[in-house]
Amino acid sequence: MATDLEGVLVVALEHAVAAPFCTSRLADAGARVIKVERPGGDFARNYDDVVRGGSAYFVWLNRGKESLEINLKDEADHRLLERIVMKADVFVQNFGVGAAARAGFGSADLRRRYPRLITCDISGYGDDGPYSGMRAYDLLVQAESGLSSITGGPNEPGRVGISICDIATGATAFGAVMQALYKRERTGEGSSLKTSLFETITDWLNVPYLHQVYGGHAPERVGIRHPSIAPYGIYDLADGSQIVIAIQNEREWARLCRGVLEMPAMAEDPEFSPNTNRVKNFDALDRTMRLVLGKLQRKDALKRLRDSDIAFAGLNGMADLQGHGQLRTAEVETPEGLVTIVAPPVRIDGKTEDILRPVPALGEHTQAIRAEFGAD
Repeated sequence: MATDLEGVLVVALEHAVAAPFCTSRLADAGARVIKVERPGGDFARNYDDVVRGGSAYFVWLNRGKESLEINLKDEADHRLLERIVMKADVFVQNFGVGAAARAGFGSADLRRRYPRLITCDISGYGDDGPYSGMRAYDLLVQAESGLSSITGGPNEPGRVGISICDIATGATAFGAVMQALYKRERTGEGSSLKTSLFETITDWLNVPYLHQVYGGHAPERVGIRHPSIAPYGIYDLADGSQIVIAIQNEREWARLCRGVLEMPAMAEDPEFSPNTNRVKNFDALDRTMRLVLGKLQRKDALKRLRDSDIAFAGLNGMADLQGHGQLRTAEVETPEGLVTIVAPPVRIDGKTEDILRPVPALGEHTQAIRAEFGAD
């Protein structure tokens, strides 16, 4: 088990995805994470029941935490949480804007009481501005930010197939907390951190945004194809299988023409070189690519691509991922039993976690935490 953050106490007033993603990474790094749950628990526990009766999101994002089920409207529970926060290093919350403050645990007040504390507030749109009070769920933010307008096929906008705004925000918050911990090591001072789903995903949208501002229009929806690099997309082969081919520079383009298309003169054709001309003349390029590749069996196409050192990928589904040769998995104990999930993506000193700390049952650690922190 990782122990880099051993001794760091994290208190999390959290639900759903964004904050739990952040704190799950802190737990993976060895921090002690106390997950504060309202009576009835984090509603993400009931998103689905596909993992032996448990929720896929909850199993993924709550390993290695302690579950404390309390009612913050109860005076004794309120005092208990205050005693825990008094000893905490990090306080993370993603309740609705103002909810933590109304409960007596607003970050500004906590920072005044505990100057070494690092607070991290995660919201939908931030705590000021005209949208601050709006409910913000992942798909809503995908739509509001403009992400949906550049996702999908030509005829219809689409949703990114995972909760990308939540996950991106959780990862951003985790990085900010780690930065604040490093700052506190040097200065002794805590920090007040704030981020939101909207701010995080619009940062990630900088490339299409800059196309809009300085180029006059955003990239079009093109499905599994790159809007500003060509060829970079999906192609059908003679046996009915599909592959995705990606060309990033003129050297690769020349190798593709020579070794895969077997049309070396095409590499120097001004209609298709450089990349900006390939994008302008995409339809003609695409017809040629499909004409050649559509006559090749998969094994022959892959041989040409490998021999020419061209980047490509299979168009896989989750069933293909399940048996993928590069997939690393780890085991985690849940209240419903032992399950296998995709392993954490970072190897530290060549090591990876094969067994992760357990996912807690609702309120599993409540009595022990009450005893430890001197409950009334």
